[in-house]
Amino acid sequence: MTQFAIQINDDQLDDLRSRIVRTRWPDSAADDWSYGMSPGFLKRLCAYWVEHYDWRMVEARLNRLPQHKLHIDGYPVHFVHAKAETSNATPLVLTCGWPSSFVEYEKIIAPLTHPSLHGGDREDAFNVIIPTIPGFGFSTPHVRAGRVAVDSLWRKLVVDVLGYESFVAHGTDIGARVTSDLGRFHGDVVKAIHLGSVDLDWPADMPGRDDMSPEESAYIERAAKWDAEQGAYAHLQATYPQTLAYALNDSPIGMASWIVEKHHLWSELGADAGSRFTPDDLITNVMIHWLSESMNSSMRRYYEVRKHPRTTSPVATPTYIAMFPGERELLVPKSWVSRTYNVEGWTDMPSGGHFPAMEEPRLFVEDIRRSFRAYRN
Repeated sequence: MTQFAIQINDDQLDDLRSRIVRTRWPDSAADDWSYGMSPGFLKRLCAYWVEHYDWRMVEARLNRLPQHKLHIDGYPVHFVHAKAETSNATPLVLTCGWPSSFVEYEKIIAPLTHPSLHGGDREDAFNVIIPTIPGFGFSTPHVRAGRVAVDSLWRKLVVDVLGYESFVAHGTDIGARVTSDLGRFHGDVVKAIHLGSVDLDWPADMPGRDDMSPEESAYIERAAKWDAEQGAYAHLQATYPQTLAYALNDSPIGMASWIVEKHHLWSELGADAGSRFTPDDLITNVMIHWLSESMNSSMRRYYEVRKHPRTTSPVATPTYIAMFPGERELLVPKSWVSRTYNVEGWTDMPSGGHFPAMEEPRLFVEDIRRSFRAYRN
């Protein structure tokens, strides 16, 4: 394990700026979001990117986080390991998904590690570990074919490398799947899990429609409708990701369009509201993908999981769920979740969406503290 610092040379930044400035913009039939990414919003965001965004300031800020990198079972793993204000704090693993990066959790690190400085009880402090899935962000380069059992890597990282005897874990999006597997397969060291996402596992043995409640049947129909209307990105990434990668790896505008559209569609207020995501928030996440050249390898996970499906089964580990209203059609009924998970706590959040640590950091931190309070070291 070695300390890691983000070090981007000037040539890379000059090349990026040149590509943005020389963008050949497509035509458009409307300036709203009806056809996909709003042309007007993207042009304003990219003008800010060129004229005002300061990567060097962001780079310096991110490098104040305690970052490390190592290989586990041959896979590259970049992670943040931020220590708590107390000596016996419980380790907390945070795993994000796609198209996120470790910066999704940046705003909540200090409140989780030093709660006494952020309106909380110092006994609620956590040692925060934010590992990046191989192929995402700075957990690159990753060109090995096949599905990566990320849950096993996280166990080795926390127990074998960092030396903790046990831990708790949270996840969103793909990170929710990883965290589900931590609870499913590693209950001997994982005390409890928290899932702030609609990306929850379905029952291994699907019940028939006659065995579902009306609420569950309605959820299945809503999920199918969402998949038909908004799931094209996932189908493409799960079938021919390499074809798309040539465009996204070459064009920063193309990459920004592909990523930021998801922040608009999946958040409660959208990307252009300005109250949840600043332009810097959106651009920094894109920059992590661009500078690490991880777009292709992150999309490839969809392909590998489809070709090599995960094993699902009941999760006995105590599970805490936070449902955010911005998830809209995909909000999952508690009865459906309880068919797979050992649900010990459930919070219907008043606001927020698919990126809760960015959209509602205060609510998110409070729910993490409350959920894991019984599992303090």
